[in-house]
Amino acid sequence: MAEAANIWSDVRMTPGTTDEKESLEGHRTKFEQDHDRILFSTPVRRLSDKTQVFPLDQNDGVRTRLTHSHEVANLAKSIGARVARRKSDAFDGKDIASVVQPILGAIGLAHDLGNPPFGHQGEAGIAKWFSDRQDWIFDRRSESQRKTHVDGVRANLRAEFTSFDGNPQTMRLLTRLQTSQGKAGLNLTATTIVALLKYPVCATNVVKKNLIKKKVGYFDSEAHIIEWARTQTGLKEGQRHPLTWIMEAADDIAYSVLDVEDAMKKGIISPEDLHNILECNKAECGSQVYEAIASDFKRADASGRPPAIIRDIKIGYVRARLISDLIQHATTKYIEQLSSIMNYTCDMPLMETSSLCNRLKVVALQYAFGNTEVLFVEAKGRQAIEQLLSAFWHAIITRNDAEKIDSRRTDALSRYVYSLFSSNYLEAATDPDQAGATEIAQRLRYRELRLLTDMISGMTDGFSLNIAAKILSLQ
Repeated sequence: MAEAANIWSDVRMTPGTTDEKESLEGHRTKFEQDHDRILFSTPVRRLSDKTQVFPLDQNDGVRTRLTHSHEVANLAKSIGARVARRKSDAFDGKDIASVVQPILGAIGLAHDLGNPPFGHQGEAGIAKWFSDRQDWIFDRRSESQRKTHVDGVRANLRAEFTSFDGNPQTMRLLTRLQTSQGKAGLNLTATTIVALLKYPVCATNVVKKNLIKKKVGYFDSEAHIIEWARTQTGLKEGQRHPLTWIMEAADDIAYSVLDVEDAMKKGIISPEDLHNILECNKAECGSQVYEAIASDFKRADASGRPPAIIRDIKIGYVRARLISDLIQHATTKYIEQLSSIMNYTCDMPLMETSSLCNRLKVVALQYAFGNTEVLFVEAKGRQAIEQLLSAFWHAIITRNDAEKIDSRRTDALSRYVYSLFSSNYLEAATDPDQAGATEIAQRLRYRELRLLTDMISGMTDGFSLNIAAKILSLQ
Protein backbone atom coordinates (compact mmCIF):
# COMPACT_ATOMS: atom_id res chain seq x y z
CA MET A 1 0.00 0.00 0.00
CA ALA A 2 1.30 3.44 -0.95
CA GLU A 3 2.22 5.74 1.93
CA ALA A 4 -0.12 8.64 2.64
CA ALA A 5 1.15 11.99 1.38
CA ASN A 6 2.81 14.23 3.95
CA ILE A 7 5.00 17.30 3.67
CA TRP A 8 7.84 15.56 5.55
CA SER A 9 8.06 12.54 3.24
CA ASP A 10 11.52 10.94 3.07
CA VAL A 11 10.65 8.73 0.09
CA ARG A 12 13.14 8.70 -2.81
CA MET A 13 12.42 8.20 -6.51
CA THR A 14 14.64 5.12 -6.70
CA PRO A 15 14.52 3.34 -3.30
CA GLY A 16 16.68 0.45 -2.22
CA THR A 17 20.11 2.11 -2.22
CA THR A 18 22.71 0.91 0.28
CA ASP A 19 22.65 4.09 2.37
CA GLU A 20 18.98 3.53 3.20
CA LYS A 21 19.99 0.55 5.33
CA GLU A 22 22.32 2.86 7.25
CA SER A 23 19.43 5.28 7.73
CA LEU A 24 17.16 2.55 9.04
CA GLU A 25 19.83 1.53 11.52
CA GLY A 26 19.69 5.01 12.99
CA HIS A 27 22.99 6.46 11.73
CA ARG A 28 21.57 9.26 9.62
CA THR A 29 18.12 10.35 8.54
CA LYS A 30 17.48 10.55 4.82
CA PHE A 31 17.34 14.33 5.13
CA GLU A 32 20.85 14.31 6.59
CA GLN A 33 21.87 12.15 3.64
CA ASP A 34 20.30 14.69 1.26
CA HIS A 35 22.36 17.47 2.80
CA ASP A 36 25.57 15.46 2.47
CA ARG A 37 24.83 14.41 -1.10
CA ILE A 38 24.48 18.06 -2.04
CA LEU A 39 27.50 19.14 0.03
CA PHE A 40 29.86 16.68 -1.68
CA SER A 41 28.50 17.22 -5.22
CA THR A 42 30.60 18.82 -7.95
CA PRO A 43 28.27 21.83 -8.51
CA VAL A 44 28.85 22.96 -4.92
CA ARG A 45 32.61 23.03 -5.45
CA ARG A 46 32.15 25.06 -8.62
CA LEU A 47 30.49 27.80 -6.58
CA SER A 48 33.94 28.82 -5.35
CA ASP A 49 34.56 30.38 -8.79
CA LYS A 50 31.14 31.90 -9.28
CA THR A 51 30.28 35.51 -8.60
CA GLN A 52 28.40 36.69 -5.54
CA VAL A 53 29.01 40.44 -5.91
CA PHE A 54 32.61 41.07 -6.97
CA PRO A 55 33.55 38.91 -9.99
CA LEU A 56 37.01 37.33 -10.10
CA ASP A 57 38.08 39.28 -7.03
CA GLN A 58 41.62 38.71 -5.76
CA ASN A 59 40.67 39.52 -2.15
CA ASP A 60 40.07 36.15 -0.51
CA GLY A 61 38.05 37.85 2.21
CA VAL A 62 35.33 38.72 -0.30
CA ARG A 63 32.49 36.25 -0.81
CA THR A 64 31.94 33.86 -3.69
CA ARG A 65 28.70 31.97 -4.32
CA LEU A 66 30.14 29.16 -2.23
CA THR A 67 30.61 31.23 0.93
CA HIS A 68 27.26 32.93 0.30
CA SER A 69 25.52 29.54 0.04
CA HIS A 70 27.10 28.23 3.24
CA GLU A 71 26.00 31.41 5.01
CA VAL A 72 22.44 31.11 3.69
CA ALA A 73 22.32 27.50 4.91
CA ASN A 74 23.54 28.55 8.37
CA LEU A 75 21.13 31.49 8.60
CA ALA A 76 18.23 29.24 7.57
CA LYS A 77 19.10 26.74 10.32
CA SER A 78 19.34 29.59 12.85
CA ILE A 79 15.88 30.88 11.93
CA GLY A 80 14.47 27.36 12.09
CA ALA A 81 15.94 26.80 15.55
CA ARG A 82 14.53 30.10 16.85
CA VAL A 83 11.09 29.32 15.46
CA ALA A 84 11.14 25.90 17.13
CA ARG A 85 12.15 27.41 20.49
CA ARG A 86 9.37 29.99 20.36
CA LYS A 87 6.67 27.68 18.98
CA SER A 88 7.29 24.00 19.63
CA ASP A 89 4.61 22.75 17.21
CA ALA A 90 5.67 24.99 14.30
CA PHE A 91 7.10 22.03 12.35
CA ASP A 92 4.43 19.42 13.11
CA GLY A 93 6.50 18.09 15.98
CA LYS A 94 9.37 17.05 13.69
CA ASP A 95 12.80 16.84 15.30
CA ILE A 96 14.68 20.07 14.70
CA ALA A 97 18.14 18.44 14.63
CA SER A 98 17.52 15.40 12.42
CA VAL A 99 14.71 16.63 10.14
CA VAL A 100 14.17 20.40 9.99
CA GLN A 101 17.74 21.66 10.09
CA PRO A 102 19.16 19.13 7.59
CA ILE A 103 16.46 20.13 5.09
CA LEU A 104 17.10 23.84 5.67
CA GLY A 105 20.83 23.27 5.37
CA ALA A 106 20.39 21.31 2.14
CA ILE A 107 18.13 23.81 0.39
CA GLY A 108 20.17 26.77 1.64
CA LEU A 109 23.36 25.21 0.28
CA ALA A 110 21.70 24.27 -3.03
CA HIS A 111 19.64 27.38 -3.77
CA ASP A 112 22.16 29.00 -6.17
CA LEU A 113 23.65 25.91 -7.82
CA GLY A 114 21.91 26.58 -11.14
CA ASN A 115 23.15 30.14 -11.47
CA PRO A 116 25.31 30.70 -14.56
CA PRO A 117 28.67 32.51 -14.52
CA PHE A 118 28.51 36.16 -13.42
CA GLY A 119 25.29 35.77 -11.47
CA HIS A 120 22.28 37.76 -12.58
CA GLN A 121 24.19 39.23 -15.50
CA GLY A 122 24.73 35.68 -16.70
CA GLU A 123 21.01 34.96 -16.45
CA ALA A 124 20.24 38.18 -18.32
CA GLY A 125 22.82 37.32 -20.99
CA ILE A 126 21.27 33.90 -21.64
CA ALA A 127 17.76 35.37 -21.71
CA LYS A 128 18.78 38.10 -24.17
CA TRP A 129 20.55 35.63 -26.47
CA PHE A 130 17.34 33.63 -26.80
CA SER A 131 15.10 36.68 -27.02
CA ASP A 132 17.20 38.09 -29.87
CA ARG A 133 16.70 34.80 -31.77
CA GLN A 134 13.16 33.91 -30.76
CA ASP A 135 11.83 34.28 -34.31
CA TRP A 136 13.67 31.12 -35.36
CA ILE A 137 15.62 29.43 -32.53
CA PHE A 138 12.64 27.44 -31.26
CA ASP A 139 11.65 25.71 -34.48
CA ARG A 140 14.31 26.20 -37.18
CA ARG A 141 17.94 25.26 -37.58
CA SER A 142 18.99 28.75 -38.66
CA GLU A 143 17.58 32.23 -39.20
CA SER A 144 17.59 31.80 -42.97
CA GLN A 145 15.78 28.48 -42.99
CA ARG A 146 12.07 28.66 -43.75
CA LYS A 147 10.94 25.15 -42.89
CA THR A 148 11.59 23.32 -39.68
CA HIS A 149 13.05 19.82 -39.66
CA VAL A 150 12.79 19.46 -35.90
CA ASP A 151 9.94 19.37 -33.40
CA GLY A 152 9.60 22.91 -32.15
CA VAL A 153 9.27 24.31 -28.64
CA ARG A 154 5.73 25.43 -27.95
CA ALA A 155 5.04 29.09 -27.20
CA ASN A 156 4.02 28.44 -23.58
CA LEU A 157 7.47 26.98 -22.78
CA ARG A 158 9.67 29.50 -24.55
CA ALA A 159 9.87 31.62 -21.40
CA GLU A 160 12.07 28.88 -19.91
CA PHE A 161 14.72 30.27 -22.25
CA THR A 162 13.79 33.90 -22.96
CA SER A 163 13.42 34.52 -19.21
CA PHE A 164 16.14 32.10 -18.16
CA ASP A 165 16.54 31.78 -14.39
CA GLY A 166 18.93 29.84 -12.19
CA ASN A 167 16.24 28.45 -9.87
CA PRO A 168 14.78 25.83 -12.24
CA GLN A 169 18.29 25.05 -13.45
CA THR A 170 19.15 24.16 -9.84
CA MET A 171 16.28 21.69 -9.77
CA ARG A 172 17.38 20.17 -13.07
CA LEU A 173 20.99 19.96 -11.93
CA LEU A 174 20.16 18.07 -8.74
CA THR A 175 17.35 15.81 -9.95
CA ARG A 176 18.60 14.91 -13.43
CA LEU A 177 22.09 16.04 -14.42
CA GLN A 178 24.06 14.60 -11.50
CA THR A 179 25.01 11.00 -12.17
CA SER A 180 23.49 8.10 -10.26
CA GLN A 181 22.61 4.48 -10.90
CA GLY A 182 18.91 5.15 -11.27
CA LYS A 183 19.21 8.29 -13.45
CA ALA A 184 17.56 10.33 -10.69
CA GLY A 185 20.26 12.91 -10.15
CA LEU A 186 21.25 12.89 -6.49
CA ASN A 187 18.08 10.87 -5.78
CA LEU A 188 16.87 13.32 -3.14
CA THR A 189 13.83 12.83 -0.95
CA ALA A 190 10.47 14.20 -2.06
CA THR A 191 10.48 16.78 0.74
CA THR A 192 13.91 18.18 -0.13
CA ILE A 193 12.83 18.47 -3.77
CA VAL A 194 9.64 20.41 -3.07
CA ALA A 195 11.34 22.56 -0.41
CA LEU A 196 13.85 23.63 -3.08
CA LEU A 197 11.04 25.17 -5.16
CA LYS A 198 11.30 28.87 -4.38
CA TYR A 199 8.85 29.55 -7.21
CA PRO A 200 6.44 26.57 -7.21
CA VAL A 201 5.10 27.05 -10.76
CA CYS A 202 5.99 26.05 -14.31
CA ALA A 203 6.37 28.54 -17.17
CA THR A 204 2.66 28.33 -18.04
CA ASN A 205 1.56 29.39 -14.54
CA VAL A 206 3.90 32.33 -13.90
CA VAL A 207 2.10 35.35 -12.41
CA LYS A 208 4.38 38.40 -12.59
CA LYS A 209 2.61 40.34 -9.82
CA ASN A 210 2.64 37.43 -7.36
CA LEU A 211 5.90 37.38 -5.37
CA ILE A 212 6.04 33.58 -5.07
CA LYS A 213 4.88 32.85 -8.62
CA LYS A 214 6.69 35.59 -10.53
CA LYS A 215 9.32 33.30 -12.07
CA VAL A 216 9.62 29.82 -13.55
CA GLY A 217 10.34 27.36 -10.74
CA TYR A 218 10.98 24.21 -12.75
CA PHE A 219 11.44 23.28 -16.40
CA ASP A 220 9.12 21.03 -18.35
CA SER A 221 11.95 18.50 -18.51
CA GLU A 222 11.60 18.00 -14.75
CA ALA A 223 7.81 18.30 -14.54
CA HIS A 224 7.37 14.57 -13.94
CA ILE A 225 9.86 14.69 -11.06
CA ILE A 226 7.99 17.58 -9.46
CA GLU A 227 4.72 15.74 -9.99
CA TRP A 228 6.14 12.67 -8.24
CA ALA A 229 7.46 14.73 -5.30
CA ARG A 230 4.12 16.51 -4.95
CA THR A 231 2.28 13.21 -4.96
CA GLN A 232 4.44 12.09 -2.04
CA THR A 233 4.08 15.35 -0.08
CA GLY A 234 0.53 16.36 -0.96
CA LEU A 235 1.58 19.74 -2.36
CA LYS A 236 0.04 21.18 -5.51
CA GLU A 237 1.08 23.63 -8.20
CA GLY A 238 1.61 27.06 -6.65
CA GLN A 239 2.01 25.75 -3.08
CA ARG A 240 5.27 26.30 -1.22
CA HIS A 241 6.70 23.94 1.34
CA PRO A 242 6.80 25.71 4.75
CA LEU A 243 10.60 25.53 4.96
CA THR A 244 11.00 27.34 1.63
CA TRP A 245 9.87 30.57 3.31
CA ILE A 246 12.75 30.30 5.77
CA MET A 247 15.33 29.58 3.06
CA GLU A 248 14.12 32.62 1.10
CA ALA A 249 14.38 34.81 4.20
CA ALA A 250 17.92 33.58 4.87
CA ASP A 251 18.90 34.45 1.29
CA ASP A 252 17.39 37.94 1.66
CA ILE A 253 19.31 38.49 4.90
CA ALA A 254 22.59 37.34 3.35
CA TYR A 255 22.06 39.53 0.30
CA SER A 256 21.10 42.61 2.32
CA VAL A 257 23.77 42.40 5.05
CA LEU A 258 26.70 40.38 3.80
CA ASP A 259 26.91 41.92 0.34
CA VAL A 260 27.12 45.31 2.05
CA GLU A 261 29.83 43.88 4.29
CA ASP A 262 31.81 42.92 1.19
CA ALA A 263 31.52 46.51 -0.05
CA MET A 264 32.93 47.68 3.29
CA LYS A 265 35.73 45.11 3.10
CA LYS A 266 36.62 46.49 -0.33
CA GLY A 267 36.66 50.06 1.00
CA ILE A 268 33.84 51.15 -1.31
CA ILE A 269 31.72 52.21 1.64
CA SER A 270 32.94 52.69 5.22
CA PRO A 271 31.26 51.49 8.42
CA GLU A 272 30.70 55.16 9.24
CA ASP A 273 28.96 55.67 5.88
CA LEU A 274 26.55 52.84 6.64
CA HIS A 275 26.07 54.18 10.17
CA ASN A 276 25.09 57.56 8.69
CA ILE A 277 22.64 55.91 6.29
CA LEU A 278 20.99 54.08 9.20
CA GLU A 279 20.87 57.32 11.19
CA CYS A 280 19.15 59.16 8.33
CA ASN A 281 16.60 56.35 8.07
CA LYS A 282 16.35 55.30 11.72
CA ALA A 283 12.60 55.97 11.86
CA GLU A 284 12.16 53.61 8.94
CA CYS A 285 14.82 51.02 9.83
CA GLY A 286 14.39 51.11 13.61
CA SER A 287 16.26 53.34 16.02
CA GLN A 288 17.15 50.36 18.21
CA VAL A 289 19.62 48.83 15.76
CA TYR A 290 21.10 52.25 14.95
CA GLU A 291 21.62 53.04 18.63
CA ALA A 292 23.21 49.64 19.31
CA ILE A 293 25.67 50.13 16.42
CA ALA A 294 26.43 53.68 17.61
CA SER A 295 27.29 52.31 21.05
CA ASP A 296 29.45 49.57 19.51
CA PHE A 297 31.35 52.14 17.43
CA LYS A 298 32.11 54.25 20.53
CA ARG A 299 33.64 51.21 22.22
CA ALA A 300 35.71 50.44 19.14
CA ASP A 301 36.95 54.05 18.85
CA ALA A 302 37.93 54.06 22.52
CA SER A 303 39.92 50.84 22.26
CA GLY A 304 43.14 52.53 21.21
CA ARG A 305 43.72 49.95 18.47
CA PRO A 306 45.22 50.85 15.05
CA PRO A 307 42.69 52.44 12.63
CA ALA A 308 42.61 49.42 10.29
CA ILE A 309 41.81 47.12 13.23
CA ILE A 310 39.10 49.47 14.51
CA ARG A 311 37.55 49.48 11.04
CA ASP A 312 37.41 45.67 10.96
CA ILE A 313 35.92 45.58 14.46
CA LYS A 314 33.21 48.01 13.37
CA ILE A 315 32.43 45.90 10.31
CA GLY A 316 32.03 42.88 12.58
CA TYR A 317 29.72 44.81 14.91
CA VAL A 318 27.58 45.96 11.99
CA ARG A 319 27.24 42.43 10.62
CA ALA A 320 26.31 40.95 14.00
CA ARG A 321 23.76 43.64 14.89
CA LEU A 322 22.05 43.64 11.50
CA ILE A 323 21.87 39.85 11.18
CA SER A 324 20.49 39.54 14.71
CA ASP A 325 17.78 42.11 14.00
CA LEU A 326 16.79 40.55 10.68
CA ILE A 327 16.75 36.97 12.01
CA GLN A 328 14.47 38.17 14.78
CA HIS A 329 12.17 39.74 12.17
CA ALA A 330 12.11 36.56 10.08
CA THR A 331 11.35 34.41 13.13
CA THR A 332 8.51 36.66 14.30
CA LYS A 333 6.97 36.91 10.83
CA TYR A 334 7.14 33.16 10.30
CA ILE A 335 5.23 32.55 13.52
CA GLU A 336 2.73 35.33 12.75
CA GLN A 337 2.11 33.94 9.25
CA LEU A 338 2.28 30.27 10.26
CA SER A 339 -1.40 29.59 9.72
CA SER A 340 -1.40 30.99 6.17
CA ILE A 341 1.96 29.30 5.44
CA MET A 342 0.57 25.92 6.49
CA ASN A 343 -2.66 26.29 4.53
CA TYR A 344 -0.78 27.64 1.48
CA THR A 345 -2.54 31.00 1.26
CA CYS A 346 0.49 33.09 2.23
CA ASP A 347 1.92 35.20 -0.59
CA MET A 348 4.16 37.63 1.35
CA PRO A 349 7.88 36.76 1.80
CA LEU A 350 9.01 37.06 5.42
CA MET A 351 11.49 39.86 4.78
CA GLU A 352 9.27 41.88 2.45
CA THR A 353 7.92 43.87 5.40
CA SER A 354 11.36 44.59 6.90
CA SER A 355 12.23 48.23 6.22
CA LEU A 356 15.77 47.56 7.42
CA CYS A 357 16.24 44.69 4.99
CA ASN A 358 14.83 46.71 2.10
CA ARG A 359 17.05 49.71 2.94
CA LEU A 360 20.15 47.49 3.06
CA LYS A 361 19.25 46.02 -0.33
CA VAL A 362 19.23 49.56 -1.74
CA VAL A 363 22.68 50.15 -0.21
CA ALA A 364 23.96 46.87 -1.70
CA LEU A 365 22.59 47.78 -5.10
CA GLN A 366 24.19 51.21 -5.01
CA TYR A 367 27.59 50.50 -3.46
CA ALA A 368 28.22 46.84 -4.29
CA PHE A 369 26.37 45.84 -7.46
CA GLY A 370 26.58 49.39 -8.81
CA ASN A 371 30.33 49.66 -8.34
CA THR A 372 32.27 50.53 -11.53
CA GLU A 373 34.66 47.60 -11.10
CA VAL A 374 31.77 45.18 -10.73
CA LEU A 375 29.93 46.60 -13.73
CA PHE A 376 33.04 46.35 -15.93
CA VAL A 377 33.74 42.70 -15.12
CA GLU A 378 30.04 41.82 -15.40
CA ALA A 379 29.93 43.43 -18.86
CA LYS A 380 33.02 41.46 -19.84
CA GLY A 381 31.46 38.27 -18.50
CA ARG A 382 28.15 38.86 -20.21
CA GLN A 383 29.93 39.40 -23.52
CA ALA A 384 31.80 36.12 -23.02
CA ILE A 385 28.56 34.27 -22.25
CA GLU A 386 26.88 35.53 -25.42
CA GLN A 387 29.93 34.47 -27.45
CA LEU A 388 29.88 31.05 -25.81
CA LEU A 389 26.18 30.56 -26.47
CA SER A 390 26.71 31.20 -30.19
CA ALA A 391 29.78 28.95 -30.35
CA PHE A 392 28.17 26.08 -28.45
CA TRP A 393 24.95 26.35 -30.43
CA HIS A 394 26.96 26.12 -33.65
CA ALA A 395 28.67 23.01 -32.28
CA ILE A 396 25.32 21.44 -31.36
CA ILE A 397 23.69 21.83 -34.77
CA THR A 398 26.75 21.36 -37.02
CA ARG A 399 26.57 17.57 -37.30
CA ASN A 400 26.19 14.83 -39.90
CA ASP A 401 22.78 13.56 -38.84
CA ALA A 402 20.28 16.30 -38.02
CA GLU A 403 18.14 13.83 -36.06
CA LYS A 404 20.93 12.62 -33.75
CA ILE A 405 22.60 15.06 -31.37
CA ASP A 406 25.61 12.81 -30.85
CA SER A 407 26.42 12.27 -34.53
CA ARG A 408 29.83 13.44 -35.79
CA ARG A 409 30.52 17.19 -36.03
CA THR A 410 31.26 18.42 -39.55
CA ASP A 411 34.06 20.93 -38.93
CA ALA A 412 37.13 21.16 -36.70
CA LEU A 413 35.91 24.06 -34.53
CA SER A 414 32.60 22.33 -33.81
CA ARG A 415 34.40 19.11 -32.93
CA TYR A 416 36.59 20.97 -30.43
CA VAL A 417 33.70 22.86 -28.84
CA TYR A 418 31.51 19.74 -28.73
CA SER A 419 34.31 17.90 -26.92
CA LEU A 420 33.90 20.36 -24.04
CA PHE A 421 30.36 19.21 -23.24
CA SER A 422 30.07 17.26 -19.99
CA SER A 423 29.16 13.59 -20.49
CA ASN A 424 26.22 13.76 -18.06
CA TYR A 425 24.75 16.73 -19.97
CA LEU A 426 25.11 14.83 -23.24
CA GLU A 427 23.47 11.73 -21.77
CA ALA A 428 20.41 13.76 -20.72
CA ALA A 429 20.20 15.41 -24.14
CA THR A 430 20.57 12.29 -26.24
CA ASP A 431 18.00 10.22 -24.35
CA PRO A 432 14.62 11.00 -25.96
CA ASP A 433 12.84 8.41 -23.83
CA GLN A 434 13.60 9.87 -20.41
CA ALA A 435 11.36 7.98 -18.01
CA GLY A 436 8.23 9.97 -17.29
CA ALA A 437 9.32 13.07 -19.23
CA THR A 438 6.60 14.93 -21.08
CA GLU A 439 6.23 14.65 -24.82
CA ILE A 440 7.46 18.24 -25.21
CA ALA A 441 10.59 17.60 -23.15
CA GLN A 442 11.43 14.64 -25.39
CA ARG A 443 11.36 16.76 -28.55
CA LEU A 444 14.67 17.19 -30.32
CA ARG A 445 14.78 20.99 -30.38
CA TYR A 446 13.87 21.24 -26.69
CA ARG A 447 16.66 18.80 -25.82
CA GLU A 448 19.15 20.73 -27.95
CA LEU A 449 18.32 23.97 -26.18
CA ARG A 450 18.43 22.36 -22.74
CA LEU A 451 21.88 20.99 -23.60
CA LEU A 452 23.00 24.51 -24.49
CA THR A 453 21.78 26.09 -21.24
CA ASP A 454 23.06 23.13 -19.18
CA MET A 455 26.57 23.67 -20.49
CA ILE A 456 26.65 27.46 -20.14
CA SER A 457 25.07 27.60 -16.69
CA GLY A 458 27.40 24.89 -15.42
CA MET A 459 30.52 26.93 -16.15
CA THR A 460 32.42 28.96 -13.58
CA ASP A 461 33.41 32.59 -14.12
CA GLY A 462 37.06 31.85 -14.82
CA PHE A 463 36.38 28.83 -17.02
CA SER A 464 33.87 30.74 -19.16
CA LEU A 465 36.30 33.60 -19.81
CA ASN A 466 39.10 31.14 -20.59
CA ILE A 467 37.04 29.07 -23.02
CA ALA A 468 35.59 32.19 -24.69
CA ALA A 469 39.13 33.47 -25.32
CA LYS A 470 40.22 30.10 -26.75
CA ILE A 471 37.26 29.87 -29.09
CA LEU A 472 37.72 33.48 -30.21
CA SER A 473 41.35 32.73 -31.07
CA LEU A 474 40.21 29.94 -33.41
CA GLN A 475 37.62 31.95 -35.29
